[in-house]
Amino acid sequence: MMEFKITACLVTVLMFFIASKTLIWEAEAAGECGRTPIRSAATSLSPCLAAAGNARVKVLPACCARVGALIRTSPRCLCAVLLSPLAKQARINPGIAITVPKRCNIRNRPAGKKCGRYTLP
Repeated sequence: MMEFKITACLVTVLMFFIASKTLIWEAEAAGECGRTPIRSAATSLSPCLAAAGNARVKVLPACCARVGALIRTSPRCLCAVLLSPLAKQARINPGIAITVPKRCNIRNRPAGKKCGRYTLP
């Protein structure tokens, strides 16, 4: 019985080690948004919610500042956020949201680049 407890304890410690190693590796992996989790990148664009859902809504300066910063630091991240399940849950229309950089008059935006089936204007 004692042997079973020691084996169970070792297996538990080993499983914990493997699980924590996997989580650490995933957290350090660089994706479209670099080391920033896509959820954090999406949250940083919250001032853009109204403009991303309606082309007639004026884009807020805070939105333009954050979109500009995101494009400068990680241009592919914007596309990843707009096409993410998070954007879908927030009822973001990618066809409208993709126009936000142009509506902000961001000069160095990746114009003409594909973002899924959408093209940045």
